[in-house]
Order: sequence, then structure tokens, then C-alpha cells
Amino acid sequence: MKFFLRLIRRGLLTVFILGVLGAGAVVGAYLYVAPELPSIEKLKDVQLQVPLRIYSREGELIAEYGEMRRTPLDYEQIPTAMVQAVLAAEDDRFFEHPGVDYQGIIRAVVHLIRTGSKGQGGSTITMQVARNFFLSSEKTYLRKVREIFLALTIERQLTKPEILELYLNKIYLGKRSYGVAAAAQVYYGKEINELGVPELAMIAGLPKAPSRFNPVVNPERAMERRDYVLRRMHELDFISRDEYEEYLQTPAIAHLHASSNQMEAPFLAEMVRAEMVKHFGPAAYTAGYRVYTTVEARLQTGANQALREALLEYHRRHGYRGPEAHVVLEQDAGPEAWKAALKDRSSIGNLQPGIVVDVGETSAKVYLRGEEEPVELDWEAMAWARPYIDDFRVGPEPKKAADILNVGDIVRLEPAGEEQWLLAEVPEVSGALVSLRPDDGAVLSVVGGFDYYQSKFNRAIQAERQPGSNFKPFIYSAALANGFTPASVINDAPVVFADQALETEWRPQNYSGRFFGPTRLREALVRSRNLVSIRLLRSMGVPSALDHVAKFGFDPKSLNRDLSMALGSSAMTPWVLARGYAVLANGGFQVKPYFIQRIEDAKGNLLFKADPARACLPCEQEGEEEAEQPPEPEIEPKVFVTATDPLADFLREPHLAPRSVDLRNVYLVTSMLQDVIRRGTGQKALTLGRRDLAGKTGTTNEQLDAWFSGFNRDVVTTTWVGFDTPRSMGRYETGSRAALPMWIKYMAVALDGRSEHKLEQPPGLVSVRIDPETGLLARSGTPDAMFETFRSEYVPEQKTEPVATGTETSGGGSTVTEQLF
Repeated sequence: MKFFLRLIRRGLLTVFILGVLGAGAVVGAYLYVAPELPSIEKLKDVQLQVPLRIYSREGELIAEYGEMRRTPLDYEQIPTAMVQAVLAAEDDRFFEHPGVDYQGIIRAVVHLIRTGSKGQGGSTITMQVARNFFLSSEKTYLRKVREIFLALTIERQLTKPEILELYLNKIYLGKRSYGVAAAAQVYYGKEINELGVPELAMIAGLPKAPSRFNPVVNPERAMERRDYVLRRMHELDFISRDEYEEYLQTPAIAHLHASSNQMEAPFLAEMVRAEMVKHFGPAAYTAGYRVYTTVEARLQTGANQALREALLEYHRRHGYRGPEAHVVLEQDAGPEAWKAALKDRSSIGNLQPGIVVDVGETSAKVYLRGEEEPVELDWEAMAWARPYIDDFRVGPEPKKAADILNVGDIVRLEPAGEEQWLLAEVPEVSGALVSLRPDDGAVLSVVGGFDYYQSKFNRAIQAERQPGSNFKPFIYSAALANGFTPASVINDAPVVFADQALETEWRPQNYSGRFFGPTRLREALVRSRNLVSIRLLRSMGVPSALDHVAKFGFDPKSLNRDLSMALGSSAMTPWVLARGYAVLANGGFQVKPYFIQRIEDAKGNLLFKADPARACLPCEQEGEEEAEQPPEPEIEPKVFVTATDPLADFLREPHLAPRSVDLRNVYLVTSMLQDVIRRGTGQKALTLGRRDLAGKTGTTNEQLDAWFSGFNRDVVTTTWVGFDTPRSMGRYETGSRAALPMWIKYMAVALDGRSEHKLEQPPGLVSVRIDPETGLLARSGTPDAMFETFRSEYVPEQKTEPVATGTETSGGGSTVTEQLF
């Protein structure tokens, strides 16, 4: 008996000593690592790396930039089944232990003693949070000690839901996805609350080894891991037996999804990205900024479609260049061979890659990438494809499908309605479209080419091309400011300019090559008479014209300081030209185009809100203090920008835009540009069925560039078509034929639902009857007398000197040799 008592006392003493030594070891270990432990306070205000996200005005996602795809969620936003699946897979005692699961640690120690190797099972979710936020992933005992102490500290300072929220937002889940919300998008293309339990279990199985159990890379192992998670959920009574058996039968549907952009505006997205990096540096990609642009989703979609259709239609007029490639197919080739032939082909713009698998008499079958069965092209879908010879010639009309296609041809098809396709080809010609809200310069849509991923060159803001006659309205505005009137008569007759820098004299011509004699200014602009524009500029003087066109936002230093300026010889971008037309559209106020409406941080706090200058005719007419201010075009944000914000001065303007051009001048130019559409080179726009449209075509020498700029009170839009490396687009490819159809298709969308705006005549203008031949006041009984509008101080007298005719020669000519329309 005494032996046993002695044995018990020794045992208790041993336990006590071991306990003291153990406690001392713990204290010693804590004292050793404590100085190196980071502050847990950082977790209370943690900044997860979240990509830059760019949205439309309505909040539709345009693009995201950043190496990590992450969408942080609050704990309340995470589905209960997601939490249960993660607990079943990683730490089923999470809500019971104090941050360290001693049972798991004991199991890991036993495994180490038995096998001599480190095993799994010791890390809780809290310990993983400590490791992911503060420690490296190296497997050392010292790191494990630090991890334990950090976990205990985290549990004392954060609640269990707060810890789970950090874990589920931070954890890496493969394929650049961080956090469960991002994984739902990457693997299923859905929001996390749209997933079923089997999909959530698949995601919950990833933290253990994101590459080994990845459903895209290793679908079989991923299914094994998913089924394990489902079994654990059943064992923990998170799901019933019947649910468990049902979920096991659910097939894997995971595959890689690209960023779930809700609208296509990559050229705009790149413009925003560049601005954000300019102002925020590398943090732009990781700080979770949300940028809301001024672009409207419906209009941007319309702009994309309008540009692509215009460029594809141009190529249909100029013949078919043939298939992209040709693949020799075996006689019994099927879907696998077809897929293999298309594996390296992707969509370009709205054009899908396909391979011709059968050719009939007047039809063909084409297998499209991603489709189940080949689609059929009827004769109407391909009859346009006369052989391309050059930009001026096409071959004979095809008689049968074999004249166009052969089995094995790699081709492109354009969607043309439900289950309808057209034979197409990737355009070589380029284009651009810029659309602004005239009142403040907000960008409504912008397209810089057929497909951003084919060519990232943004022609809307980077392509400087000659606008040709598209620039003439600003010259005519300058003429009106210098005492001319819409009824002023200028001789449309040959003129020759000698220049020592040229081997030959410059003999500008009209597009038709004809001369029309004395012509009123209104008619000259409507008919786009080049020689009238040149004589007009010479009469008022180049310096005076330069001073005036600067009021439309053009930089005088970038304009040619000679008579060729009258014909639009100075290169500029569609962006700059649209800004100039906005001054005409808004009544004479100079506004600056802008595309960022507001910027928020990752928590939704406002960092910046644009406050652009706005045109306001009522403010000018009634006085700023009495007039009602224009309504805010955007939803009011939570707070207003402060002077300490990084972008406080970015895109800031006075609230009211300054008047730059006299309202009477703008009215007269606009009325002439309305006539361009009613009876001039822009008549195709009458198909829109509106009476409030004004605009101007533009075509440069040898049809290198085609333009149309037009507007009403709500929308101003400039379109351009041309080759990136300038070359003729072919005969008759004028602004009216190549660029105006793009403008019409887009404006049909942009103006849908908008009421017409009558052009109101401002004070100081009078309308009188004139003789259309002389521009003078009409006498009683004058045949064909018509009304014209004048500034009251410039109403013409009854008689005037006749205008000289004939050829004129000047020694101070231009260096430009192009004939511009």
C-alpha cells in the first residue's frame, strides 16, 4: 500500500514538475517570439488587395484590373451553406475552440512521433488567418509557435464571425481567385448566393490544395474532394442523408470564366486605367477603387454595333479577300477535327471563327467554335462576296457557293439575327466614334476600333487625321464673326496659288471638279464648296480665323496657318472634333470632355466627384443667381470631394461653362448645318425622321478619310473611317457613304425616346426675304425669293457691287496639294 502511495506521490510530483516545465516553456516561448509578433490591430482595419473596377454610369461592370480577383463580402452576405462547407472541410470545432484546437495538435504530435514526419491536422481557421495575414508558409516549428500565439491573440480581439469573414475573403482558391466570392465567379460565372450546395462544397475543398483539387485542372480529384466535404457536412448534420445522396449525383459543371464584364467598352476602360495609375500609382490595382464613368451602357452597345456594321459594310462593297486559312480535312472528319482546326482562333469583335465543312450549290455549312452542330449559310448570306482585286475594283459576281468557299476554309461569320449568320471577314479598314453630352462634355460612348484585343490603338483619342470639310463649320463661324452673313455671295471659281516650295502650283478643286460661280454662304456649306471656303478664309485673314476657331477648343498651334486650313488640312482626333461640335450643340459654351464621374474606395467612401463646367442658357439670360441650375446628371454620392483628396483638382471646372461663341453666330451656323442634312451631303440622316439634326460630312483627298459630325441639343457625335496606314478607300467612299451610316445607326439608339428640340431664334436676329441669286433684299415680285436670317446690324442693303468672276492667282499660297471635299 505504501508503495502505491509513494508511486502516486512521485507521479503527481512528476506531473507537477512537467506542468511547471511546460508552463515555463510556454512562457519562455511566448517571451521569445512576442517581440516579433505583429499587432493584431491591423486585422481590424485590414486592406485586402482588391482589383480596380470600372463601371458604366448605371453601375454595369466594364472591366477590372489587378493580379488578384477578389470581391470582399461581409459575413452576413456569405451563404450559411458556404460557412458550413468550409467548417466541415477545414475546422469543424471552430466555434468551440479558443483559436487553437488542442485535439488537432495532439493528433499532429502523435503522427510526428509515430512516423517522424510532419502531418496535417494542427491548423485551425484562426491559425490559417494568422499565417495568411502575418506569416510565411514555410513549415518550421518556430513559425508554428508564432502561429499559435497569434491565433490566441486574434481570438481575444476579434469575434468568430469577424475571423471567418477575414478567412473567406483572404484565402487563395486557385486561378487568381482570392476569397469565396471570386471563386464563384471564376469557376461558375455566378454570384456566390446563386450557387448550390455541391458547388459550394467544391469551393470549400480548394483551400487544402488549390492546384491539386482544382476543378478545371484536375476535375477527378476535385470531385473526390467535393464528395469528402459533402460527407463531412452530412456527418455534422449540416445536410440530411437524402440531400447528401442527391448532391453526390450532381455532375461537375465548373470551368474557367473570364471576368464577368456586363458591357463592352475596353477602349474607355483603358482610358480610365491610365488616369487611375497616373494619379494613384501601383495602388490603383490593389486598393479596390471603384470608378463610375459617364458612359451609358445602352449607348455604348449601340456605338459598338454601329462602328462594326459600318466597317463590315465597307468591306462588302469592296469584295471578299478570301478565307483566313485553309485546313485539309479527311473525308470522314467530324467535330473533333473541326474543333482542333479552330482551337487557336478566337472571336474578333462580333465575328465568330468557323470552318467550312460542306459546300452545296448555293449554300454551305460552317462549324462554329463552341456550337453543337454546323450552321447553314444560304445564298443571301454570301452572294455579296465578289473577289477583291484592289480598293477600286472587284471581280465578277459569284454564281455558286463553290465560287466563294471550299471545305476546310477558315472563315468568319457575323450574327444577323436569331440563328442567322452572314459570311464576313475581319476588316482592314478602321474607324472611331466619340459621343458627348453637349451641356457638360460627358462622354456618352467611345469606340476606338473594331476590336480592342486585336488592336489596342485608340483611334478616338490617338489617331490624328485630316478632317476635310468636317472642319468647315468653324471657318464659316469665323466668317460670320467677321461680318459675313449666310447670304454673302462668294465666287466659286478656279483659283491658283503659287508656292516656291512646290514644283507645281496648287489648284484646289471641288469634289465634282466643277465650278458653280457666285454662291451664297449657306449654299456653299450645304454643298461643301471648297473654293468658296478658301476665298472666304483669304478674305477674313488666317490670323482672325485662328483666333475664332480657338473658341471651339482647337489649339491654334496645331492648325496649319495657311489657306489650306479652310479645307480641313490640319490633323486632329475625333475626340477634338467632337469637342468643337459640342460648342455648336450647346449654344456657344466651351466644355471639356470628361469620362470619370466619381471614384469610390473599397468601402464605398467617395474620393472624387466630377464637377464639370455646364452650359446654361437660362443662367445667362436670367442671371446666375435667379436662374434654376441645370439638374445633376448623376445620382448624388454620399459625400462631396474635399481639397485633400488625391484627385480634388482632377477634371474640376467652374460650375458654369464660359460663353465662347456668340449665340446668334451659333444659331446661324446650326441652321446651315441643318440644311446640310435636309438637302445637302447629309441627307441620308433624314431616315431618322427628326427635324432637329445638324451635321457635316468630311472627305479628304483621294478618299483617305471619311467623317461625319452631327448633333442635336442632347447628343453630339463624331464618326471617322479610314485605314490606319493612310491609303485610298476607293472611289465614292466619301463621308456620306462611309461615315454617315455609322452615325445614323448610333444616333437612332442615342436619340430613342428623346423629344425633338426646336431651334429657337435668339434676340438680335431678323428674317427677311432675299433674292437667292444676289443675296440682296428681294424686290416686290422677285421670282424664287426666299427668307434668310441675319444679325440685325448686317441686314443687306437693296443694292451691292457685283462679285468679280474668273481665275485668280496669288503668290502666297499653301503647301498642301490635296483636293479636299
